Amino acid sequence: MLHAGIERAPLPPLRAEPAPGARDLPVVPDRDGTGETDRAGPAAARETRGVRDERDGGKPRDPYLDNAKYLTIVLVAVGHAWAPLTLGSRSTSALYYFLYTFHMPTFIIVSGYLSRRFECRPRQIKRLLTGLVVPYLVFQAVFTLFMRWAGDDPEREWSFQEPAFALWFLVALFLWRVTTPIWQQLRWPLPVSVAVGVAASVTPTMSDDLGMMRVAQFLPFFVLGLRLRPEHFEMVRRRAVRILAVPVAAVALAVSYAAVPYISGAPFLHDKDAQSLGLPAWLGAAMTLTSYGCALVMTVCFLAWVPQRGMWFTSLGAGTLGAYLLHVYPIEYAKEMGWFEADGASHPLDRFAITVLAAGMMTLLCTRPVRRALRFVVEPRLRWFFTPEANSGPAAAPEAAGPGVPAVGAPRLPNATGAGAPELQPAPAPPRSSFTGPETEGAVEAEGPGNGGVGGTGGASAGGGPAGAHGASAGGGT
Repeated sequence: MLHAGIERAPLPPLRAEPAPGARDLPVVPDRDGTGETDRAGPAAARETRGVRDERDGGKPRDPYLDNAKYLTIVLVAVGHAWAPLTLGSRSTSALYYFLYTFHMPTFIIVSGYLSRRFECRPRQIKRLLTGLVVPYLVFQAVFTLFMRWAGDDPEREWSFQEPAFALWFLVALFLWRVTTPIWQQLRWPLPVSVAVGVAASVTPTMSDDLGMMRVAQFLPFFVLGLRLRPEHFEMVRRRAVRILAVPVAAVALAVSYAAVPYISGAPFLHDKDAQSLGLPAWLGAAMTLTSYGCALVMTVCFLAWVPQRGMWFTSLGAGTLGAYLLHVYPIEYAKEMGWFEADGASHPLDRFAITVLAAGMMTLLCTRPVRRALRFVVEPRLRWFFTPEANSGPAAAPEAAGPGVPAVGAPRLPNATGAGAPELQPAPAPPRSSFTGPETEGAVEAEGPGNGGVGGTGGASAGGGPAGAHGASAGGGT
């Protein structure tokens, strides 16, 4: 009981305690409209100095994820440059097979990891439409006009249901992210997604409109990314894994070289069914599962060697979407002009030079000036097109100024001073319900703030914090 004349200090606001080990981890800003933030691993916490996000008030980003996104997007351009060079070159074909076992699966896994908290909220839907659908429509139209000129095909029709060249990934990422809440509610999402991918690989009647064959066959990698947590990346980055990745990659490259005369790279593209490749259904299903296993092993090897600290190219990881959309035009123009079939592209040194040029071109396209020039297309605001709810950002929670000091806007209890202050009587004890017991005592707490989460993760996830989006390029930042 409180007596008159005793001043009661205001109660400090309730603050949810983070999971053990998450207190000192940096917060990664929301970049894909998921409305949540993410916490990087301890290694990234030591290396975030100098890595800032210009759109989020200079907040730190996880350099490891930006490094991974930059390196994979460079490999995408290198793979597209190698594709026309594989004819008549066993060594180039072996490198091409080796690269295609992991570079797109890695990019998709990272995209899935950064989509874990997508819940189809209004602001998330807006970012999804402006960051994926609008760029797809614009660049699909631009590519059609480009091919009418470069490909000497003035009658090329407008076909928005058939993604041109590399634009299938934007459609796929849109569909994967929209269905994220569904995958998060399944008890065994990864086996279900693998079943979907294998079934698509043996279904010749499946339409390829909107790149649905690739959408289905690459789906398991996105779902795998949804199930990953920061501690999984910490396991991959252990010294023992990095050392083991070297002989594993060497063996994989040797196997790829030996297999060139017997197989093609089609199974790793995941754009055709087994029957179209001349394989029986059972063999096609087995080959799809084998490609999944190879992709997983090589992805681990690649991620083990991604630098954990800030590098000179770390900031370029935030501009991968624009680079992905633009790099197709120089490569396609070179194909139409026949430069890859010229004598200057047949020598190994010439092919090495083409590789360096492709990597340099992609690096240039990831720079900040290019990102700013493309922002009106890649990241349009379009506030007039959406409701006020979709245009408004998530409300920030009030923060306390210090221990014992209430947060800004938090209600205050009136101070009891003076001899005439009323005496507070204790509240009567509520009647005990016959249903109160071990089964119901935690029901209210489980439904309170910070305990509800997608896929069974609470306010402080197993990875040390709520998961969020790191960049639009792997998905809106691929």
